[in-house]
Amino acid sequence: MSSRHSSRVVADAPGMSAAPPITATLPEPRADWALFLDFDGTLVEIAERPDQVVVPARLRPLLGALTEALGGAVAIISGRHLDGLDALLGSTRPALAGLHGLERRSRDGRIHRPPDHGDQLDGLRKAMHAFARQHPGAIVEDKGSALALHYRSDPALEHAARALIEHHCESLGDAFRLQSGKQVLEVGPAGHDKGTVIEAFMTEAPFQGRTPVCLGDDVTDEDAFAAINRLGGHAIRVGTDRPTAAGYELASVNEAYQWLNRLARQLQPRH
Repeated sequence: MSSRHSSRVVADAPGMSAAPPITATLPEPRADWALFLDFDGTLVEIAERPDQVVVPARLRPLLGALTEALGGAVAIISGRHLDGLDALLGSTRPALAGLHGLERRSRDGRIHRPPDHGDQLDGLRKAMHAFARQHPGAIVEDKGSALALHYRSDPALEHAARALIEHHCESLGDAFRLQSGKQVLEVGPAGHDKGTVIEAFMTEAPFQGRTPVCLGDDVTDEDAFAAINRLGGHAIRVGTDRPTAAGYELASVNEAYQWLNRLARQLQPRH
């Protein structure tokens, strides 16, 4: 089921029908890869609240080493704002995609965003905030053109949160889509996801002509995995808690770090 469908459809596992079997041995690193990395749950552990995430000191040097080893063909693909990613990673990360592909910064620094239709979400925005006031375990993350309702502190709220959002999505129509993640529900403009943004990056230098490789952990990364499979690349899921379109798995964020460090060491230019 694709998250590019109507806003009345929740994207739980797009691309699953074409899911390849999980391969125990990860692909052998190659210098002609283009690397796409999810952030929360892949490079950093998921926090109780999005603003409580802890960025390990080892992350920035690792990203620098990977970028050097792969000729700049490394991009972070996240559900966070570009500004939020810059605040966490530093503005030295030129290739970024935020809001699940809704906004993108190319390697050359150009920003790509569709027109802002965030005002169309005002009714849902008010309803989400009212819901959060009534339920202390719920947190609203306002991203402007997208809205997320987190219930990690109280997973029992899922049914009520979903019913509230689906009710409002009926009036939004096909221009918006609802997708679920790890104890979060998010509504944003349709037609943009992590798969479409990877496809956009792959048309530009330094990604063009390379083999795409993607690491991600959540349901929202399944669009990316499906695109990677179409492009003949390698999709690697971080976690083992559900079916996936990825062909490979790493058990945890720590395992992802270990593998990425090996990748950087093996591909580092030798002087």
